[in-house]
Amino acid sequence: MVSYDFNGKVALVTGASGGIGRATAIAFARAGARVLVADVNEAGGTETAAMIAGAGGTAIFQRCDVSDTADVQAMVNRATSEWGRLDFAHNNAGINSPQADEWEEAVWERAIGINLTGVMKCMRAEAEVMLAQGGGAIVNTASINGLVGNGAQPAYVASKHGVVGLTRHGALRWARAGVRVNCVCPGVIETPMTEAVAANPAIRKVMESMTPMGRMGQPEEIAGAVLWLCSDAASFVTGHPLVIDGGATAV
Repeated sequence: MVSYDFNGKVALVTGASGGIGRATAIAFARAGARVLVADVNEAGGTETAAMIAGAGGTAIFQRCDVSDTADVQAMVNRATSEWGRLDFAHNNAGINSPQADEWEEAVWERAIGINLTGVMKCMRAEAEVMLAQGGGAIVNTASINGLVGNGAQPAYVASKHGVVGLTRHGALRWARAGVRVNCVCPGVIETPMTEAVAANPAIRKVMESMTPMGRMGQPEEIAGAVLWLCSDAASFVTGHPLVIDGGATAV
C-alpha cells in the first residue's frame, strides 16, 4: 500500500456514511489529514467520524444535503472554522435508482440534483476557499457510466457524464490558480449502493462477470486513487477521469 503524509492538511468528503466515501475519509485520516465527514445520513456519517477517532485520527461530522446550497456552504464553513483551511475535497455523494423509471421527471430531477448539481455546488464553495489560500485538490466521483452508455438509467448516465464535463471545466478554469480538479470513474464496486442487488447470488455472479478481473471492486481501491490524485505525486494531473473498473471499459 502506498502511504502519504497529509499531516497539517484538511480534507472534506461527502457521501462519507459508507462505501467509497467512508473508505476515502478513513484513508485521508490514516495519512494524517483532519477530515470533515459529510453526509445526509447522520447515523452513518457519525459512525465514520467515530471510526476515525477510534483509530487515533481527527474527524468531525457535518450533516449535508449536497443539493441544498445552504447545507453545502455550511459544510465548507465548518471545515474552515474548525481548521482554518481546506486542502482536499472528495465530492462523492450520489444516488443510484436502478428500480425506478428515470424518465419520470421527479426521479430524473432528484438524480441530476444530487449527482450533478450537488457536485457543482460543492466545487463552487470548495474552490472559493482553495483559491483564496493559493491551491488545493478536488476529486469528484463520476462513474464508468460517465464515459459509456447504459440503456437502463438515463438520469444516472446523464448526471455522471455531466460530472466528467464539470471536472474538465473546473480543471481549465482554476489550473493557473493552483487548484487541480479530477474525477474517479469506478466500475462495479461493493458498496451499500450495490449490496441489496448483489445479495442475490445469481445477480452477484452477473455483476462479477461484468469485469475481466471477475470480481467486484472494493471501496478502498477507489480511496487509494483519490488520495493519489490529491497528493503531490499527481501534481501535473488535472482534468483527468481516472477509470478504476477492473477492465470493464477495456473490452
